[in-house]
Amino acid sequence: MKRDHIAPFFATLAAANPHPQSELEYTTVFELLAAVLLSAQATDVSVNKATRKLFPVANTPQAILDLGLQGLENHIKTIGLFRSKARHLMETCRILVERHGGEVPHTREALEALPGVGRKTANVVLNVAFGEPTMAVDTHIFRVSNRTGLAPGKTPLAVEQQLMKRVPPAYAVDSHHWLILLGRYVCLARKPQCHRCSVAAYCDYSPKTAA
Repeated sequence: MKRDHIAPFFATLAAANPHPQSELEYTTVFELLAAVLLSAQATDVSVNKATRKLFPVANTPQAILDLGLQGLENHIKTIGLFRSKARHLMETCRILVERHGGEVPHTREALEALPGVGRKTANVVLNVAFGEPTMAVDTHIFRVSNRTGLAPGKTPLAVEQQLMKRVPPAYAVDSHHWLILLGRYVCLARKPQCHRCSVAAYCDYSPKTAA
């Protein structure tokens, strides 16, 4: 993608969705962290279905610990890999209580030290909860960045680094939401919906698909 196409690319996405939001349901920073941790290799829909039952019962680190591992597993068993995710979340809650006063830390280093929290999850929390211009490169962003030519890279980290360089500062905070939504609903993996894509004119993908 030509550099002078990047600003209008994001301006178009911003005009259509000025205040993009995560599709994960949460009301606190801890709920966001827990939901993102549970969302690995799972859909937001499946995570929301589980957390609608979990969070009214336990939505703090201490409350999760009080549930116990089996209790937590029973609440999230509809999510893929629920057993390993339950163990990670329980251990994360223990660390939050013992080392952080039950609060979610604000630094990448501290977030990535939590079990089940990798770079992508840390980036989501830093961006969505704390408003930092981070790039959480999931499969959608990886595909869109490469296919459009916006930020080509062979690994998620390479794409993240390219995005950090190429996305204009005015769009940095919300850009990962726009790219996820574009990939999830328009720039699909098997067949991109170029005929209904608002930013097709700026995209390097060729040939464009028809309806």
